[in-house]
Amino acid sequence: MSKSQSDLSEGFDPRTLIESVRVQAPEFPWLPEALSQCDAGLWESRAYVRYVDSRNANQPGAKWQFKANVVLSHEVLGMVVLDILKDNRLGGIEFVDKIQG
Repeated sequence: MSKSQSDLSEGFDPRTLIESVRVQAPEFPWLPEALSQCDAGLWESRAYVRYVDSRNANQPGAKWQFKANVVLSHEVLGMVVLDILKDNRLGGIEFVDKIQG
């Protein structure tokens, strides 16, 4: 498998998830816009990109205050889990099919 097939960290565009979010997660109407404004993020592994600092997660004053997960089925990327934070923020994206078993 080539790097491009196994590693999304170069060239991944969060906007590719917008249509899936619109169809599969309409209860998060703010999410398509949030995805369209995401930058490259910080790749923690070949399967996870983080957009919000997760140090001291869920502790008072921390930037990362978890609210929910949104699980998507994407025709190219497979199962994708979005970490939704309080205040309608996207914390990170996990590409489940990229996790090594």
